[in-house]
Amino acid sequence: MSSAPPAESGFLNFKTSLSGAQMLFVAFGALVLVPLLTGLDPNVALFTAGLGTLVFHGVTKKSVPVFLASSFAFIAPIHVSVQQWGVEATMGGLMAAGVAYILLSLLVKIYGANILHRILPAIVVGPVIMVIGLALAPVAVNMALGKTGDGSAELFPYLPALLTSMTALLVTLALAVFGRGFYKLLSILGGVLSGYLLAYLLGMVDFSPMQTAAWVATPAFTFPQFHWAAILFMIPVAIAPAVEHLGDMIAIGQITGKNFIKKPGLHRTLLGDGLATSVAAFFGGPPNTTYSEVTGAVMITRSFNPMIMIWAAIIAILLAFAGKLGAALQTIPTPVMGGIMTLLFGSIAVVGMNTLTRAHLDLTAPRNLCIASLILVFGIGGMQIGGGMFMLQGVGLAAIVGIALNLILPGAPVIKGETPVSDNH
Repeated sequence: MSSAPPAESGFLNFKTSLSGAQMLFVAFGALVLVPLLTGLDPNVALFTAGLGTLVFHGVTKKSVPVFLASSFAFIAPIHVSVQQWGVEATMGGLMAAGVAYILLSLLVKIYGANILHRILPAIVVGPVIMVIGLALAPVAVNMALGKTGDGSAELFPYLPALLTSMTALLVTLALAVFGRGFYKLLSILGGVLSGYLLAYLLGMVDFSPMQTAAWVATPAFTFPQFHWAAILFMIPVAIAPAVEHLGDMIAIGQITGKNFIKKPGLHRTLLGDGLATSVAAFFGGPPNTTYSEVTGAVMITRSFNPMIMIWAAIIAILLAFAGKLGAALQTIPTPVMGGIMTLLFGSIAVVGMNTLTRAHLDLTAPRNLCIASLILVFGIGGMQIGGGMFMLQGVGLAAIVGIALNLILPGAPVIKGETPVSDNH
């Protein structure tokens, strides 16, 4: 039986609300990690994760048991965008990325779910995801060593910073590899807590933000401004999460025994994801995406009732107004975050590699080689085209180049074992 029993289906149900709190706890570490890594406000991220989840469930009519929160795919682009155009312009770009989701949902509604694979085959998506993970690898290393992200200043001495970052990293690794069941889902949270404890013992934690923070406070909302350069930079980043969204819908469907691609339909779930991202950016929060951690928790607990996720969203919104909580999160030293980032950015790159591997592509075939190579070099190398308001660079440029090459170059991506057909045959 894949559906929840009637006794659990009501909104005012203690067991349902408690399950919602548990789901939020599973998502909490990753949810607040993104704003902490990008310099955004964690309380705002809590608010927009809750609000975005409610928007998603409104669009999909409470039919899919998923929770939406901060997307890891946007960490590197947000870093770059904030440095170049500021937080407000970055939020405008992220709102536009949400609109890109909405347009994709319209294409899916008109042409069917396969349109995503035709426009965004693995030979494009895989390298783009790799770029997202590797473009800012130096930032993770600098933070792990106690420096600022660009390495221009030292925030903590080398040895304490290294001990702290590597402790956070090793505990995360241990929980991810050796953890079982529920503990495996808390690998990032466990790494942050262990690193924070060591940092406290080494005198690296400054509690002054907590002392001045109010118990109850309105999150520091930041409203968007629209800058063409930031918009053009950010829109292509939506490619990777959109493809990931399809995988998440298939995964949660397999767990619950339902076909969510058919009902409520991929076009509705993509629309909900896009609206959730745009709403989040409107208030100054990171883009939203469906959380695999929560999907894993659904599989373990067999909690298929979407009302559980609505409770998780409501609790997240309430916690967003806890001023002391946000201040406590901001006392986490940079090396702790750096240790987690070294694994996180590498993991994103490996997801891209896995995308290529699962597609069984022959990367030595000229067509595949050209597309993948240019995406990687343009994205990681920092190639720039244009200038001023209309400059394209980084992952945005890499994605556009990959899509264009895939559409322009003759033939289809070559699979291992196939012989490419030349124009002479």
